[in-house]
Amino acid sequence: MLADAVAAHWSLPPFRRAERARATEGTVGSIPVRVLKPTTYMNRSGAALASLRADPAFQPARDLLILVDDFQIPVGTFRLRTDGSAGGHNGLKSIEAALQSQQYARLRIGVGPLPEGISDWADYVLAPFEPEQVEQIESLIPKMIDEVEKWLGSA
Repeated sequence: MLADAVAAHWSLPPFRRAERARATEGTVGSIPVRVLKPTTYMNRSGAALASLRADPAFQPARDLLILVDDFQIPVGTFRLRTDGSAGGHNGLKSIEAALQSQQYARLRIGVGPLPEGISDWADYVLAPFEPEQVEQIESLIPKMIDEVEKWLGSA
């Protein structure tokens, strides 16, 4: 949801097929940007970074911001960090393995906690959001776009 909102906010062209992702790109101010939405399973999302890693000018610590949902963070909240561990998140583990580094920014979007009686987190994160969760997340989108733009200005 956030990748689509960011792309729309920046008036980027429609997403198109790319290597293991859907992608759009353009310029924000004078900064070239590319938004990727992996088409791999979440625990293989690092594979979608192949085209970026192939660019010798690409520096993950400077050029990469990952947008990721996280059931360990309460719904209706988010957290932006410039580096750190995967914290048990399999998608971030895949990205770290692909980059061979933890030096990249990540915006973790809360979708948690796991409801009572749910023991398999995969069932939970793959299920559609409840209407109240959609409202909570949608209400955060303007704030998250602001954080993405702040990061972009400092990258």
